[in-house]
Amino acid sequence: MPNPDPASITQQVVVLLIVVCAGEVLGRLRWRGFSLGTSGVFFVALLMGHFQFEVPPAVGMLGLVVFVYCLGINAGPGFFAAFTRHGKTLALLGAVMIAAAALVAEAFAWVIGLPADLAAGLFAGSLTSTPALAAALEVLPPDSQLAVGFGLAYPIGAVGVVLFVQFVPRWFTKRLPESAGAAPLRSLEKHISRVVVEVTNPSVDQKSLDDLPLLSRCRCLVSRVLREDQLHTLPPGFTLQLGQQVLLVGAESDLPLAVDLLGRKSARSDYVMEVERHRRRVVATSPQVVGQALKQLKLPTKFGVIISRVTRHDVEFIPGPEDTLQFGDALTVVGEPHELDAFVEYAGHRERSFDETDLISLCVGLVLGTILGRLDFALDGSSFSLGMAGGPLVVGLLLGHFGRVGPIVGHFPRAARLLLTEIGLAAFLADAGMKAGEQLLPVLQQHGLVLVLGAVLITVCPLLVGFFLARFLGMELLQTLGGMCGAMTSTPGLGAITSSVDSEVPVTSYAAVYPMALILVSITAPLIISLLS
Repeated sequence: MPNPDPASITQQVVVLLIVVCAGEVLGRLRWRGFSLGTSGVFFVALLMGHFQFEVPPAVGMLGLVVFVYCLGINAGPGFFAAFTRHGKTLALLGAVMIAAAALVAEAFAWVIGLPADLAAGLFAGSLTSTPALAAALEVLPPDSQLAVGFGLAYPIGAVGVVLFVQFVPRWFTKRLPESAGAAPLRSLEKHISRVVVEVTNPSVDQKSLDDLPLLSRCRCLVSRVLREDQLHTLPPGFTLQLGQQVLLVGAESDLPLAVDLLGRKSARSDYVMEVERHRRRVVATSPQVVGQALKQLKLPTKFGVIISRVTRHDVEFIPGPEDTLQFGDALTVVGEPHELDAFVEYAGHRERSFDETDLISLCVGLVLGTILGRLDFALDGSSFSLGMAGGPLVVGLLLGHFGRVGPIVGHFPRAARLLLTEIGLAAFLADAGMKAGEQLLPVLQQHGLVLVLGAVLITVCPLLVGFFLARFLGMELLQTLGGMCGAMTSTPGLGAITSSVDSEVPVTSYAAVYPMALILVSITAPLIISLLS
């Protein structure tokens, strides 16, 4: 085997770094809240590939394995949870939208006569899904047109979802009664505030907090009671009494309603400042909290702590009593130091685990995923394999769901996970873009603007199907929009909603659908190729 030319390898490494750097710069450019993110690397690579530049041969495969494994680790808890509890309706919405996009891609390719690889590329790009691109590349030769279709459809898919969630609901809410789920568009105020309230409303006297569902609906809760000039945790069987002073915690925009329900604002703000200093960030890993709804945990009563924020799938939201904690959720917890220490132990959080990555577990997980991807499985006289996209993804999903399998840890810190995911994705996109760049002009000359029409149809049709299906199922408008963005794997679309709506509902709906959508589009893209071939 001839030794590789050191000068050539050096040039390829330099090209890779330049492509990644320039792509990240392009991805950070914003226009009206829209940006390409890491996908900017792909478009820079398309240009560089057109001029015959190359990157190291194995970098794309290594990036793919790391990317899909981290994706599985992140999606594991939410993917399986999407099929249980209140997520069933959202899971149905996401599945139907992805199926609609696949059917449109199949029908369009059949009518126009597009090759299977180009149709799958349009499908993956319209849903802005790099996992679908990775999975489809596994079953195609290196000179396929898949990445070209992806590059053409991606901007249309990204912008299309943003425009849909901004303009269609505004038109629709003018004709929708308030009771059917329409909500006025307002500026978002997510700040968590605390206020001491004096109970003066006779209608709440001698009532327990469970008897006041309005507090839960507006995401406010009573966390402490003032006795002998000190704030104490709520005792078992706590009831409100006239003249009592309690600490109320909730979203700043919702607190006035909760204050009016209980009585009036107290002047004892010094206690609020004292409690405000006592907060900690906790990663949920213990089976005692994972899979449990907040109302079941009764944390204010047991520990005297309040979960004010939950960060999941890179989005942060204010949790409600019905929200269920998932493995790896980053919880912002407020309480006294000794109470926080007790909850940290209960939740399974280890201080070092928040900042430390188990490199052995990471390497073992990647190796197991690679081996699984190369195994052949017999089915009705034929065989199939999961490939380098499917094997690491399945192992990541299982480890992410269970958290630990023997000595192998299926969780590592958010910062490390995000960095590894970004590095893997950037390396994969650089390699895929370089290979597609050589074919960009020939494909455009052969098919022309019909590819743009296909991308528009594959983007718009599932959005319309999902929107009217949600109306038929009686889903609220904001829940619908968040779930649709999750099904289209569109973070920019979610950002467009949350920038104009005073609600956490779209974020929680997005987080419920997004993991399942990542897996389904990864399965569907190769299926499109198989059906059209």
